[in-house]
Amino acid sequence: MQLAIDSSTDTASLAITRGNEVLAELTWRCGRNHSVELMPRLSRLLEQANIDLKSISGIIVARGPGSFNGLRVGISTAKGLAFSLGVPLVGINTLEAIAYSHAEAGLPVCPILNAGRGEIATAIYQQEGGRWQQITAEHISTIDALCAKITARTIFCGELTPDAIDKLTERLGQKAIIPPPASRLRRAGFLAELGLKRLQSGDCDQPSTLQPIYLRRPQITQPKNKNRVANQKNKP
Repeated sequence: MQLAIDSSTDTASLAITRGNEVLAELTWRCGRNHSVELMPRLSRLLEQANIDLKSISGIIVARGPGSFNGLRVGISTAKGLAFSLGVPLVGINTLEAIAYSHAEAGLPVCPILNAGRGEIATAIYQQEGGRWQQITAEHISTIDALCAKITARTIFCGELTPDAIDKLTERLGQKAIIPPPASRLRRAGFLAELGLKRLQSGDCDQPSTLQPIYLRRPQITQPKNKNRVANQKNKP
């Protein structure tokens, strides 16, 4: 059995799978409470599904892009579980996991996550001839800049704000396909499916070297009164 963990953003998700079968899954709005909610929710999910944690044979984790705190908690948890259970670990790009839920449509899929400061994290994926592939690498952009590059009918998914949806439909018209909210919900079951392919091929990550994908360095808040800070440091 495999355990998939996604705490990339304010929405978190867990899934327990056996092969391609989802045995148990939980998605919830956790805000910034990843550190206090993730493990209790996992324990509850295991209990409800009557599954022993020791039965897990592989860990799959979403590695970003996403929030700094969410990714830190999710990846640290995944590393700790992989180490304690002695099982392989696989990290999957969060944008790819979002897009994968729409792979069977055969169209370009553009996942979007809010990156703050009026910007988004995005990429483009598509399944052609049965092969799932990345068309455009993950990057920071804006809705306006993204629209300028879209030339074909494209599925937009992820955590889309009403303003983003308005801009996409206004700028792109019928080229913009916006799935209903329920089908845009990020589910760890799709993350598990992507991770299983890598586990089966032996393409695993080392817990010591697996790092989050942030795309942007954390914003460092400068002291409002630098002189006051300097004076405090100079005090005996």
